[in-house]
Amino acid sequence: MHAIVSLSENLAEDERESTRPIRALNRGLEVLMELNRLERAAINTLASAVRLPRTTTYRILETLRLAGYVDRDPHDDCYRPTIMVRGLSDGFDDEAMVAHLAKPHLAALGALIVWPVAVATPSGATMMIRATTDRQSPLALEQYTAGIRVPMLGSAAGRAYLAFCSNQQRDALLELLSRSSLPEDRLARSRINVERLLNETRTQGFGMAHRARRVSEETSLAIPVRAKDRILATVTVRYAATAVPLRTAVEQFLPKMREVAQKIEAEFV
Repeated sequence: MHAIVSLSENLAEDERESTRPIRALNRGLEVLMELNRLERAAINTLASAVRLPRTTTYRILETLRLAGYVDRDPHDDCYRPTIMVRGLSDGFDDEAMVAHLAKPHLAALGALIVWPVAVATPSGATMMIRATTDRQSPLALEQYTAGIRVPMLGSAAGRAYLAFCSNQQRDALLELLSRSSLPEDRLARSRINVERLLNETRTQGFGMAHRARRVSEETSLAIPVRAKDRILATVTVRYAATAVPLRTAVEQFLPKMREVAQKIEAEFV
């Protein structure tokens, strides 16, 4: 019996040891992240930024250099990241990045206005929802999940994207949509009507769409999220049209949505 208890204690200790964070790895990642942010820095600068002793910072940098992730300039001993650092983000594209950045801001907005909010990005000739608060919202008329696609011209998200993206992107998407046999893409065959819709969207500053539900008609409002010189995504709120007048939604929801979009834009590099 004593042997069994000792074995259990040893296994428990091994499990605790196996899940204990590797402090040296954490420090190494901190140094690499800071160097990547600075682009080029001396040991003392990095040591001060990450609050580590100079000798510890030096060992970390030399380990990263031997692994190929940083270079050291022999003239001034400054370090800089190599192209291998970019390889670390190959599996994390812009769409995944914007979803990652948006989640905490969507959660805060959803808790504030209660109605479901989401971020979506273009995917082919549709908009794909990347993150949403539907499961946390008691007011969602229909629960959306990440990965669901909504029509480009039939959704507020798609209309906001088309209205504010570059002319080249818009023309390419509208050409693609005009050849579609799907009912939700039929509007693209009338360029005059499409341009009228997109001009209205640009004038009002947001995309809007209505959709009939079994319980109530649902209205969606969407605004663009910009990254440098392009439209990266859209932020959308959906609500019951019978519960919230459009004017109230515009006055109460849009300023908060724009705050979220600005926060995502500021964090996206």
